[in-house]
Formats: sequence, structure tokens, C-alpha cells
Amino acid sequence: MKFLKQKLRKKIKDDIIDNIDLKKKIIKKNIDEIIKVQEICISALRSGGKLIFCGNGGSASDAHHLATELLVRLRPNINRKPIPAISLNLDTTSLTACGNDYSYDIYLSRMLEALGNKNDVLIVISTSGNSKNIIKVLKKAKNMKINSVALLGKKGGAAKNYCENNIIIDSINTARIQEAHICIGHILMEIIENHLINEKS
Repeated sequence: MKFLKQKLRKKIKDDIIDNIDLKKKIIKKNIDEIIKVQEICISALRSGGKLIFCGNGGSASDAHHLATELLVRLRPNINRKPIPAISLNLDTTSLTACGNDYSYDIYLSRMLEALGNKNDVLIVISTSGNSKNIIKVLKKAKNMKINSVALLGKKGGAAKNYCENNIIIDSINTARIQEAHICIGHILMEIIENHLINEKS
């Protein structure tokens, strides 16, 4: 029992250290990319556009999470008007209808075609960058002249070739990549919120 507890403590410690080490890599490799992405997002919002998030699985949850931070509020001590944002992972009805009638692969691109316009920014979140629906929605954004941003991992996958504004997390561990994505997402949402509040004050 004592040995198992020591092994568990080591596992927990190693995972936390991996998380910390990856965040240090982000400081070295990704800050300029984060700065560029926040400029793209703020410019779109100033032009009357919105931020459109999407992903699969845990990344779909992150898409909902980040859109909600803008629609409602990010910090409990700051009350402001809602900031236009939406997640393309809308609901089980549209998702299952598209999967049944057409293909799940086109679900995100179909939702973007319905809801997006040229002043918007598409923000895709993908740990692998190889999901067919992510590739298709990036292609659709390009066809619609919608600027796109990609939060990726595992060297970016195929998605990096269809998006000019990539933030690629230098890891192959899905959990660590997702933790990094939500950290960067929160940083971006706070910067965006601060800019818009300062402009109106």
C-alpha cells in the first residue's frame, strides 16, 4: 500500500511538472503568436464581427467555454456588455441531423456557412490538427474570406497548412495540449476584454 501511494504521488507530481514545463515552452515559443491573434480578434470585433469557436470532444467544450467568457463575463468584478461570440458546436439536434442526413465531416463548415460573415474570426481548437471537420471548416472560412486562427498541438497536423495564424503547442500529450489551449484562451479573452473596456471608458 505504501509503495502504491508513493507511485501515485510521483505520477501526480510528474504530470504537474509536465504542465509547468510546457507553459515555459509557450513563454519561449508562442508569445508573439498570441499577440498577433489578439490583434486579429480585436480588429474583427471593432469592425462589427464576432469570434466563432469550434472543436471536437474536449476542444468543443473549450470552444463553448471561451465563447461563454465573452458572452457573459470573464471576471466576476468586471461587468460589461456582452462581446459577440459563438461556438459552432451548437446542439445535439443540428449535430445528429447533419451526421444522419449528410456527414459529420461537414457539420462545422455547414454551421460556418450559415452563421459566418467576412468580418468574423474563426478560432479552431484541435489537439491533432488532423480532424476532417476542422480541415473542412478552415477551407470554408478561406472561401468565405473569413480570417481564421488555430490553436493546435502535435506539430499542427494538416490544419496548419490551411490557417495562417497558428498557435502550435509543442507537445504530443493530449491532456497537456488541452490545458495549454484553455490557458492561452483565457489570456486572449482577458486581453480582448481589457481592450474593449478601455476603448469605451
